[in-house]
Amino acid sequence: MRTVEDIQFKEPALRVAEAMPVKRPDASLNHDLPDIEGEKMVLNMGPSHPSTHGVLRIVLELDGEIITKAVPDVGYLHRGDEKIAENMTYTQFIPYTDRLDYLAPLANNVAYALAVEKLMGIDKQLPPRCQFIRVICCELARISAHLLGLGAFAMDVGAMTVFLHTFTEREKIYNLIEALTGARFTTTYTRIGGLSRDLPQGWVEQCRKFLDQVGVNFDESEKLLTRNRIFVDRTQGVGVLPKEVAIDYGVTGPNLRGSGFEYDLRKAHPYLVYDQLEFDIPVGSVGDCYDRYLVRMEEMRQSVRILHQCLDKLPGGPINIPDNKTILPEKKMVLTKMEELIHHFILVTQGVNAPPGEIYFGAENPKGELGFYMNSRGGGTPHRLKIRAPSFVNLSVLPRLLPGAMMSDVVAILGSIDFVMGESDR
Repeated sequence: MRTVEDIQFKEPALRVAEAMPVKRPDASLNHDLPDIEGEKMVLNMGPSHPSTHGVLRIVLELDGEIITKAVPDVGYLHRGDEKIAENMTYTQFIPYTDRLDYLAPLANNVAYALAVEKLMGIDKQLPPRCQFIRVICCELARISAHLLGLGAFAMDVGAMTVFLHTFTEREKIYNLIEALTGARFTTTYTRIGGLSRDLPQGWVEQCRKFLDQVGVNFDESEKLLTRNRIFVDRTQGVGVLPKEVAIDYGVTGPNLRGSGFEYDLRKAHPYLVYDQLEFDIPVGSVGDCYDRYLVRMEEMRQSVRILHQCLDKLPGGPINIPDNKTILPEKKMVLTKMEELIHHFILVTQGVNAPPGEIYFGAENPKGELGFYMNSRGGGTPHRLKIRAPSFVNLSVLPRLLPGAMMSDVVAILGSIDFVMGESDR
């Protein structure tokens, strides 16, 4: 039986756990805290710390157990992806997008391919089957990323069992991804103008079976957390992020919606076939760690709803645009036709020929808005490429969010933000 009745869609709703007497701290965003007698202590949290979910370092200034100042220090994982992209073809950079939010590589692949296709002016030419399969990839990636994020969040505040539940379902998603792409982790599935391969035989039935099973896991996880006294005490009223502050800092994704602002790129600026699908946008009411948990839990259910529709409506037909100057010709044509051989040689050595210009495209990824800005001077390599990493932007609110919280609250707040340092540092 479901226990999450306090997610709202269009109008405010009463939170279930409001019936539980929970003391809400009023100083979560107060910088003018009274100075306790004695010296303040400076403490390094990370970059080697299990609860920082990667190489994130936070320099904390403490007044006893109260945080008075917090400075996040990122960049320990920096790999220079944006500069690498400027020295290889558009297609060659696809594997590097796997390494951004490495919990949702399929969604990264789709977002990047859509950005390049927008630059080339072919984003409206994608075959319907390709668009539906890309949506399936994005929603599977959303469920996978949220499962790990919620499992790790729960484990951070002491609920080990939930992590085992979520990881079990995530393993099933990896089996589906492996059957689809040939890889479990780094998929490199999309191509400029289409996909690397079609759905294998029997894959749709396997996906339907998973969708029927994962709902049971959601129910069990909710029973373990939503009314759990310890989890509620650790998350309700902790890390309150007002809607206005979230907007000012450019926070996106579940963290923004948890603060009560209904903004989702799949609805606000529909791409692929999202405008043909029915789904709701869960929105929180307080903006604390508990709301962010509830929003992600409901988002997974909405993703299951989207996947059912995509599998029901999945059309036949090609998965790539019919253009040998963009998509590699079929192998048998390359081996028998001179023109296809030339197209194959040029695409592999020089890449697709993008026109001069600049574009920006943002997609609704599990962590928020993943955006790509591209500046082209023509040819197969971008002149400049900039990645808007949602984890990096969401972490920027920590200096405003942590002061006033207790030292033990930092773990809960970081878990509720659900960031990936591979994407933050790029």
